Amino acid sequence: MLDKIELFILDMDGTFYLDDSLLPGSLEFLETLKEKNKRFVFFTNNSSLGAQDYVRKLRNMGVNVPNDAVVTSGEITVEYMLKRFGKCRIFLLGTPQLKKVFEAYGHVIDEENPDFVVLGFDKTLTYERLKKACILLRKGKFYIATHPDINCPSKEGPVPDAGSIMAAIEASTGRKPDLIAGKPNPLVVDVISEKFGVPKERMAMVGDRLYTDVKLGKNAGIVSILVLTGETTPEDLERAETKPDFVFKNLGELAKAVQ
Repeated sequence: MLDKIELFILDMDGTFYLDDSLLPGSLEFLETLKEKNKRFVFFTNNSSLGAQDYVRKLRNMGVNVPNDAVVTSGEITVEYMLKRFGKCRIFLLGTPQLKKVFEAYGHVIDEENPDFVVLGFDKTLTYERLKKACILLRKGKFYIATHPDINCPSKEGPVPDAGSIMAAIEASTGRKPDLIAGKPNPLVVDVISEKFGVPKERMAMVGDRLYTDVKLGKNAGIVSILVLTGETTPEDLERAETKPDFVFKNLGELAKAVQ
């Protein structure tokens, strides 16, 4: 099955690196893909940075990738909104970097009279902005989240991600997002398939999470590959209802299987 894969979608946090350090086998895996004339694209649900921020981060770790080698849930969200709704007026719970992504696509950040509330991984979150988002959602504003991840892996252990903020909003307002754009939404695979011209049956999702990475594979009908370098433990895997097609200790082990 792996020999038929032409494009590997690679998760980043907990799969390829942790914070600012590459995980075991990461470079070996990319070298193997190059030798086998296979392609890759990084996809992260972490919307706190834009795609070009991640390209710079990878280059700072010694991984030279082209400018189009990274896609984020933020880009998926802004492109989807533009195609479905046109240019939108948005109240954004997100970082300055995510704000730049929305503005680059022509969306307007509107603090007072938005049509949409968009939730990202907001590392700049304050109580006042959380309160404002809840007030707007009680008024019935359309609610979009870039991704559902509850925690983000770090060297200090798991830290709260967009899903945790989402849970706080739901506890206050009773509202869940009307749309979650990132993994495990198969929209991610549709966009990447179109962008790279690779059919779904020739694609695989590689990541460390069952409820985003592996579930995306299942939802989109592509091969799912779990690596045990991030969130998921062997015990989690044993208990899981959604099982990956393949499991590897790290990307180095996957590289050997691809060879």
